[in-house]
Formats: sequence, C-alpha cells, structure tokens
Amino acid sequence: MITPAVLVRPIALGDHGQWRYLWDGYNAFYGREGPTALDEAITRQTWDRFFIASDPVKAFVAMMNEQVVGLVHTVYHPSTTRLHDVCYLQDLFASASVRGQGIGRALIERVYAEARSAGCSRVYWTTFENNQTARRLYDRMTHYNGAIMYSKEL
Repeated sequence: MITPAVLVRPIALGDHGQWRYLWDGYNAFYGREGPTALDEAITRQTWDRFFIASDPVKAFVAMMNEQVVGLVHTVYHPSTTRLHDVCYLQDLFASASVRGQGIGRALIERVYAEARSAGCSRVYWTTFENNQTARRLYDRMTHYNGAIMYSKEL
C-alpha cells in the first residue's frame, strides 16, 4: 500500500472545522475536556491569532487526501541567551487514523524551515516524560537535553 503524500501548509480560514476537530483531540489527549476543557474564549483567541500577521503565534496544518490530518502551532520570541529569536513549538497533533505515516515529522520539519527563514536560532518544545510514542519521533529529530519544565498557574 502506498502512503499518500503529506503537504504541510500555513493554516487557512477555511480549515476551521477540521482544525477544531484536531484541536479538541489534542486538548483531550492532555486532559482538557469535559469539566477541565479550555474556555471557549481561549480557543477563539487562539484561532484568531493565526491570522494576525504581527502576532508571534503561527499555525500550519498537514494535509493528506485533501483532509487536514495534523496541526502544529508555534510561538516566536526573544531569548536572553541568544542574539536571534527562538521558536517554541507549542502544539503538535496528528489524527489517530494517520499516526505513523510521517505527519509529525513533516510538521516538525516545516517548523524548522519556517523558523530558519524567520531568522530564529533554535526550535524547542516540551512533552510529558511518559509520552513515549511522541518521544520516539522527537529522539530521531533532535536530542533530549535533560531539561525539566516547571509550571505555576497564576
């Protein structure tokens, strides 16, 4: 069986329904569903930010057979330890039906290319220690630097 080609492109207004389906799946994976779901205002704001040229938040989608099957969101920001901005790969998700077919890799490679083009000196991201499926991909694409993230809700 031949795997269909993957096309990664900037998100478009017409992608909202398919993006939303994946966004909800991504959030559910991280326990943000039902009573712990994100406030709808956050989702609306996130979507709107993709289409503000000056906003540091960007989004790309992966397409197979004319369907949106993956998403990635990024945030560009300055760094205190570098001369050039860095790119935080904030959200990465592929539909369960296409996992293992190169969607995650294609999305990450597009982020690398976009960040390089924007003059960034680094792309970085976080994941949970027990997310072994994702970590197998990440370990093939870069190296784990041993960082541990702490977070405090305010």
